[in-house]
Amino acid sequence: MDRITFQIPDSDETAEFYVLEQTRIGGTDYILVAEEEDGDCDAFILKELTGGSPEEASYEMVENEEELAYMSKIFASMLEDVDITM
Repeated sequence: MDRITFQIPDSDETAEFYVLEQTRIGGTDYILVAEEEDGDCDAFILKELTGGSPEEASYEMVENEEELAYMSKIFASMLEDVDITM
């Protein structure tokens, strides 16, 4: 499982997540990330904002309720052994 590090905007801090799955819908890349590699933990759906290289991509958390519900269903169908609740 890949790990990804994010630079927190306007800060020297970083955050690390494990990439559980990724997909492209309507030309937009989405990733499902979790704080831990295994077990119950918080997970987030992130949407790519830029089309740059993977090392320089910018992401934001999906906060729109309709988009979040739709993407949750997509990722739940991709990961049969994962229970996604909002």
